[in-house]
Amino acid sequence: MAKKLTGIEVYKLLPKTNCGDCDFPTCMAFAMQVAAKKVALEQCPHVSEEAQAALGEAQTPPMRTVRIGEGEAAFTIGGETVLFRHEEKFHNPTGVAVRISDALSDEALTQRIEAINALRFERVGEVLHLNLLAVQCDSGDGERFARVVKMVSEQTGLPLLLMCSELEHLEAALPQAGERPLVWAANGENWEALGERALAHEVPLVVAGESLEELAALTGRLKDKGLQDLVLDVGGDGFAERLTRLAKVRRLALQKEFRPLGYPSLAFTSGGTPLEEVAEAIAYVCKYAAVVVMENTAPEAVLPVLTARQNVYTDPQRPNAIEAKLYEIGDVGPDAPVLVTTNFALTYFTVAGEVENSRVPAYVSVIDTEGLGVLNAYADDKLTAERVIATVKEQGAMEKVRHNKLVIPGLAAMLRMEIQDESGWEVVIGPEDAARVPHFLRNEWRAD
Repeated sequence: MAKKLTGIEVYKLLPKTNCGDCDFPTCMAFAMQVAAKKVALEQCPHVSEEAQAALGEAQTPPMRTVRIGEGEAAFTIGGETVLFRHEEKFHNPTGVAVRISDALSDEALTQRIEAINALRFERVGEVLHLNLLAVQCDSGDGERFARVVKMVSEQTGLPLLLMCSELEHLEAALPQAGERPLVWAANGENWEALGERALAHEVPLVVAGESLEELAALTGRLKDKGLQDLVLDVGGDGFAERLTRLAKVRRLALQKEFRPLGYPSLAFTSGGTPLEEVAEAIAYVCKYAAVVVMENTAPEAVLPVLTARQNVYTDPQRPNAIEAKLYEIGDVGPDAPVLVTTNFALTYFTVAGEVENSRVPAYVSVIDTEGLGVLNAYADDKLTAERVIATVKEQGAMEKVRHNKLVIPGLAAMLRMEIQDESGWEVVIGPEDAARVPHFLRNEWRAD
């Protein structure tokens, strides 16, 4: 086992500039986190090669980071440091994939690719989409598999997970799979031959075992061959056992620092009804798959999984905030309402989305509440009458309209009289729930 470092030992090898580029306020704070193995030394963009060499494996987090793909579509998995998000945060979001069989007809394959390319959703200012595609060799035809791999890679632009038990077919498909595809899966029988191919092509490799003991033995052998970028297929007979194994691997890697299992994990859904598959995939996102492979490509099946991932992989110590300014939604004019909300991203984008749905152009004056929602901001004195008045005046919102009305959230109705008395504006109480915004704007709002 590597020598346990102290924060002072790490600090001595850092630049000591307190630049904050590592997302910590000081080099000492960062050094303490490195010593606790909660972050990797490489998170400091200015650390020297000499420092990395001097600290060696002692500074390496207990779970390896693995990059899949190259360019804009590349994504990183692993590198996690905690069991529970509130302890710090989860770092690299789960890669969500769907499976494509090369046994599909050309027409069905084209339809599936088109359906996959359409799976892009905007939520809270972020575009959600799949991260990779699992192409499975069901046809038994090497030429067909290579052709489908090339077609999927070129037409989607996403990194691939290649699933093929025939090494010759896999060898033929690898050059068609784009940069750094993930290859599935080395096991007790083929680990040496498949490991050599992964090493030669410089691609990450999935390792599959009947038990965690077998997995640990296989990763040790592959590491001795020079393979570092490994992903664990924990297997398991059904959902419950698979989820249990994912949790065991995470605990062994992080709490026991058991290096042979210190790699990101992969899980396949078991199928069943669409609702069952969605629930299973979300469970894997939460506990603790780095890659989840699904079957269903319907938007109503994929979106809940992507939404759950987005929620789980936000930083609980940093409110998700947007810029506090005056936003224009639609073709606003002098009769457009002026709505007030907070700069908590989920609040703003929910309100903005409902304003768009109403088809009533509006100004939205966003108050800086340090990323808190309406009720929390009010309770913490970050949404006050004084701050609302100052912000609306600074943004010049009321100068853009001919009326004298300001719409505040229904949950902040208690601020109405104070704002009205201090500003001279007519304060209108808006809906408590954003879902009622369209009805309010279409049926209740009047500029006169």
